[in-house]
Order: sequence, then C-alpha cells, then structure tokens
Amino acid sequence: MPGGRLTAQERQQIALGLADDLAYAEIARRLDRPTSTVTREVMRHGGPGAYRADLAHRSAQQAAHRRRPAATARNARVSRAAGRGTGQDDAALRAYEETFTTLLMQSGLPRMSAGVLTLLYVADSGSLTAAELVERLEVSPASVSKAVALLENLGLIRRERVEGRRERYAADGDAWYQSMVAAARSNAQLAQAAREGVGVLGRETPAGARLENMARFMDFVGESITRAAEQARELLHTPPAPAADGEEAPGA
Repeated sequence: MPGGRLTAQERQQIALGLADDLAYAEIARRLDRPTSTVTREVMRHGGPGAYRADLAHRSAQQAAHRRRPAATARNARVSRAAGRGTGQDDAALRAYEETFTTLLMQSGLPRMSAGVLTLLYVADSGSLTAAELVERLEVSPASVSKAVALLENLGLIRRERVEGRRERYAADGDAWYQSMVAAARSNAQLAQAAREGVGVLGRETPAGARLENMARFMDFVGESITRAAEQARELLHTPPAPAADGEEAPGA
C-alpha cells in the first residue's frame, strides 16, 4: 500500500470520485489508500461539496513550504532579478505569494495564470520577462506562454516591447475597473432576461413577481457597481502616500 503525501493526480481522482458520488471507502480502494486518508483529505479541504483538487494540492504545498527552512540564496537572487527590493523578507514574501495565488485560483484563474499574475503584482517594476517568470515559477516556457495568453485574453496583463524583440509582461491595474464594469454589464443582461420572463409569465403571477424583483435587484446592484467603479477608478493609479513623520514606509 503506498504511503507518503497525496499527489496531484491522486487528489484529482478524489475530486472525480466525489463528483460521481462515490463513498470514501470506494475512492480509497481505487487509490490503494486507507479510507481515513481520503476522509481527512476531503474534510481538511472544504468537504465533499466544495473540494477542489488544485486548491487542495496547493494548500498542501503551502503547508510543506512552511515546514522547510527559510528561502535559499538562489531564491534571493531570483527575487532581485524579478525587480524586488533586497530589503524584503524573502520567506515572508514567498508565503504571501502563495496566499495571493490561492485567492486568485479561488476566483477562477488556473494555477499557472494565478502564479504569473501574482508575481507581476509583487514585482517592484510591475513587469517581468518570460525568462524571469520561467525561473521564478520553475516551470517550462510553454507553461508560462499558455498562462500569459490567458491573462492577456482576460485583459489582466499587457505586453511591453523593450530592447528590440524582447518583451515584458506587465500587470494592468485598470483591469480591475474593467472587471467591475463587465460585472455590471452582466447584471444588466440578467435584469433584461428577467423582465422578458415577466412579459411571458405575467406580472401578477408568483413567478412573474419573482422575476420582477430579481430584475429590480440586478438593476440596483449593477448601477451601484458602475457608480462605485467610476468614483474609485483613480485609486488604481494613485501613488502611495509618503510615510508620516516617525513612521516607517511599508516594507522598510
């Protein structure tokens, strides 16, 4: 019977088994693992209704990372190459990167794209080359290329041409504004669809009244999101305020 930590492939099999409504014992039998291992794994990572193999594996990697010694000299060298200040606590920064990447994954981004976007945001320069991303993430150039393509399609990053044919990828702060506007547009479409349902079912019917209320709610939320996004857009491009007298700037 195999031992040791669960692999990414095993966690994927657990997720598939849960989707097929298999009992823990049956999933464990297929993996040749103890039933208790599968039970602990599922309950530790959200339960049968919320278990996600990629997030569970990343969480396990984070826990293992915290048990390792502090970051090596190689990581410090790569951090400098990626445009981060040498005064930063590299171990704390790596832990923060793991946390931020996991949150981006929970919002729907694939693991690699979430990792790329995280690195672009924590780099002082706000941009990195493909080679720097490959070295920092310790993955293949093809993996970075695929992740970058997705982020570009979503409007979350942009390409910058530098030094001839070299390119850098930069985080686009305005993407968060565009995301809010897109959410408001989606709400408006839902409101319109609900009103069409009211026309079909009749406003006096219970179903029609339900859809009418939904449309009013979506209209209100969409208008609120748009108004707030417009008012706050400049915050995405505002430089940090100087530290007050007697205070240290963040990261100092």
